[in-house]
Order: sequence, then structure tokens, then C-alpha cells
Amino acid sequence: MSADGTSPVLVEGSVTVVRLDDGTRRGDCLAVRLEVFVDEQKVPLAEEIDALDDAPTTTHLLALGTDGEVLGTARVLADPEHPGEVHVGRVAVRAVARGAGVGRVLMRAAHAVALDDHAVDGRVRSVLSAQRQAFGFYESLGYTVVGDFYLDAGIEHKDAFVDLVR
Repeated sequence: MSADGTSPVLVEGSVTVVRLDDGTRRGDCLAVRLEVFVDEQKVPLAEEIDALDDAPTTTHLLALGTDGEVLGTARVLADPEHPGEVHVGRVAVRAVARGAGVGRVLMRAAHAVALDDHAVDGRVRSVLSAQRQAFGFYESLGYTVVGDFYLDAGIEHKDAFVDLVR
């Protein structure tokens, strides 16, 4: 762990994704989520922040540029009742960093955490709630979008999953 409470997960090009090993940089993750979900998408603050942020089985990821600028965030949730499965969520990239592959690097880092920390016999299922406008992005990462639409914070979503293998 570095002095800022993080450890690197993945470096691709000019993007470094770190995991938060303590709460030191949690405010950076929250700032991105507030910018993207609350300010841009009008998700109510009370729905954006939940108890899972503080769960001991939650891993927070932060994407940083070469200059240390905060670019995006994601979180990986694990439930001991469901070994071999994680939920990736709160994937958010700041507007200034969109279109540069940051989301893709964040997702690869989330998959690395899922496999490293939660795989059973080298396999883990990653599930997520995909916003309609992000279906193509998740499908390009191997996810299968399934089921009926449902509203989450007033935004249309469908469930999606991918099986990851080491």
C-alpha cells in the first residue's frame, strides 16, 4: 500500500487503476460519482450513496491519469453467500476523460480484482446493472444483457453478466 492508501491494479497506456486499501482516497471516488450520477444524470443523492460503500467486501477502484488527475471510478461487490460471483457497479468516468478508453481500463481492473480475490476454481461471474445507453459498451467486454428493463433511479437498466476465467 502506498502513502495515499492505494495499490495499483492495472496500468494501460496513460491510465493507472488503483484499489483503495483504506478510506484515504474514498472522497475522490465519491466526487466522480456525484459529478456523473448526481449532477449529470440527476440521480438523487440518497440513492447514489449506500451502505455497500462501507461493506468490508467492497473494493473501490480509482482511475488516474499520468499526472494523477482523477478520471473515473468503479466498485466491486462480493457477497460471501455467493462465492464465485461479484457485482460491478458505480462505474463512472468524468466527462473530460470519456472516449479515451478509461471505462474499458476500469472494467479490466474490476475483472482482475474479481479473478484475484473472488474466483472459485479459477472462475468468477461478474454481474452488473447496465444503463440502456451503455449496453454496447458492456457487450463489447463480453457481457450478455438479459431480462426486462427496470428503472433504477429513474434510468432504464437491464442486468448483464460475463463469466471470467483465469
